[in-house]
Amino acid sequence: MLDDGTVIGENSAILPFLADQRPGTSLFAPASSVERALIQSWIGYINSEIHGATQCVGNRPHLYSDDPAAHEGIRLAARRRLREAYQPIEDHLAQADWLVGGRFTIADAYLGVFASYVPHFGPALADLPALSAFSARFEALPAVQAARAVEGPLPFRPGAAAPQPTVSNEVTA
Repeated sequence: MLDDGTVIGENSAILPFLADQRPGTSLFAPASSVERALIQSWIGYINSEIHGATQCVGNRPHLYSDDPAAHEGIRLAARRRLREAYQPIEDHLAQADWLVGGRFTIADAYLGVFASYVPHFGPALADLPALSAFSARFEALPAVQAARAVEGPLPFRPGAAAPQPTVSNEVTA
């Protein structure tokens, strides 16, 4: 919420807005540049393919079926789809440390949140070495460490078995 009461929602709007508040920051790129479009493209992909299309489905199967017996099947299908969605990111990060321009950008900030959740999904996402290396780089950033210190630990331990979410005990992303 801004000082005037305006509420901006959705990461795909919030991240560029915040970066634009600091013109010239290395977190974004100049208007009309190809690099800016690439950053926004990755944000769009992460928003639709990782965050919206699969992360939420796998963590909230009750939204897709009222039948608790169907929930595990929904979770498994979401994990398979999530693995497919991570493949273009894995392929790209096998060639580069960051998503765009050889430097950390707002697209990496968005991906970093979801990369930290990968261990939660267990074997379904265990074979993503480039994403794992990206996550280690992300977690090593001083700003990320400072944020983790304020926010507290992740809701699960890296490498721990995935919890079985229920309506009252969910991992949210």
